[in-house]
Amino acid sequence: MQRFQQRMFSGRIVAALVCLVAAPLARAEDNALPNIVIIYADDVGFGDVGCYGATHVETPNIDQLALQGRKFTDAHAASAVCTPSRYALVTGQYPARRDFWAPVFVRSPLIVDTEQTTIADIAKRAGYTTTCIGKWHLGWGSKQPTDWNAPLVPGPQQLGFDTYFGVPVLNSHPPFVYVENDRPVGWTADDPFVYGQRASTRRFDEKFGLSQIGGAKRAHEQYDDEAVGTVLTKRATDWIEQQAKTDSPFFLYLATTNIHHPFTPAKRFQGTSKAGPYGDFIHELDWMVGEVIAALDKAQVADNTLVIFSSDNGGMLNRGGQEAYRQGHRMNGELLGFKFDAWEGGHRVPMIVRWPGQVSPGSVSDSLVSSIDFAATVAAIGEQKLEEDEAPDSVNLLPALLGKPGTVVREELLVSPAKPGNLALRRGDWMFISGQAGGGFSSKNEGDHGFGGPAAMPFTGQVNSDIEGGEIRPDAPAQQLYNLKDDPRQAKNVIEQHPDVAEDLRQRMAQILGR
Repeated sequence: MQRFQQRMFSGRIVAALVCLVAAPLARAEDNALPNIVIIYADDVGFGDVGCYGATHVETPNIDQLALQGRKFTDAHAASAVCTPSRYALVTGQYPARRDFWAPVFVRSPLIVDTEQTTIADIAKRAGYTTTCIGKWHLGWGSKQPTDWNAPLVPGPQQLGFDTYFGVPVLNSHPPFVYVENDRPVGWTADDPFVYGQRASTRRFDEKFGLSQIGGAKRAHEQYDDEAVGTVLTKRATDWIEQQAKTDSPFFLYLATTNIHHPFTPAKRFQGTSKAGPYGDFIHELDWMVGEVIAALDKAQVADNTLVIFSSDNGGMLNRGGQEAYRQGHRMNGELLGFKFDAWEGGHRVPMIVRWPGQVSPGSVSDSLVSSIDFAATVAAIGEQKLEEDEAPDSVNLLPALLGKPGTVVREELLVSPAKPGNLALRRGDWMFISGQAGGGFSSKNEGDHGFGGPAAMPFTGQVNSDIEGGEIRPDAPAQQLYNLKDDPRQAKNVIEQHPDVAEDLRQRMAQILGR
């Protein structure tokens, strides 16, 4: 019933806005629908961008995007983990409904059901030409382990994307190659992939699994870690230039590998920040954003293009992140926790929307929004009716984009950390977490890749009432409740003071999951 009411609410909002937006939406006679560009950055935290308070890195292009559009201060990924977060964006469904918590790797088949409606399917129904460029990280094929010597089907093209080019898994794990549509670039039958063989690829700190799959030497030779950002940018800008010459509106999902470890910016960005290689990688990301915007300007389609910039989860306290932290950079600002955590630092992320003539420039909104909502928003823009099983957890963001800053579009959001026992539910100002600590990485040793959780608090200087001396207090409550309006840093767990609120959210969480 709530789902039905949510759809009806969104429909009424869109109807009420018809008079407001109809004329601007039809401003281009040969292309009534706006082009849509989603730039989904990797591991960019709430404090990684200048317009969100970063002082050790410079992001003039992203900052300019905020000046030209709307900056959201309460935007979240539906998961604090890369793969589930992308699943939510692509399908508009909470990953917890499918029990998705962890990243997938080289052996994983496609985790999205090809019968499931995706954001690309919705765009195509509305008449868009669609592409995905960049990090996929949702699995390939139907077998386990994935056969990298056969056509990688099903994949993006079976989920509504007309074309795909990019990094098939992620830049920290194999295979270290590019895939175009359903084949690794440079692959030939006489030079196959071989599981268990060391790959012919460069070594970097926090680049893993080099011996998980090798062979395919020519395919691996196409991939240079320090050139990935440049290659993906060139693909995206070339595609924009080509599509701008056609009569079809275009939908570009650009998923960058920046700023996921290993931190491998091109030479021209190395040493340019005050946050080590971590910050240098942010500088390259900002350049990438600038190049995409410049391509839209050059193609004379910027005025009819909706651009969304956001991130798949919060910043990570890996080795590169620890070095940046020592230098004074705070990747998640003053928020508690890091990537993988149910705490705010794990999933509250930058989100900037530019849409000339539609979104008020220089505006700031504290509306609760999420990248899981992009699917329903594309449907609303394309005037596509969604059935009950299509993007079931996605909410139309148009009222929050076109209306006054702070317009309420969703009252609650279910957020998945790495550990199922720490599932979180946000409602209004309240955040309920179903377990102790953040539910993310918890290695106890500074310098470890997985350093995090309570053990990292002496290093970060963060404070939480359940944690003392880098350990969970023996008398700490089994679950957590925070009022984010009063306590945005989540310094004090108030579950014992508000047991009725916690119980209400606990029951609502079970209801969402059908338990």
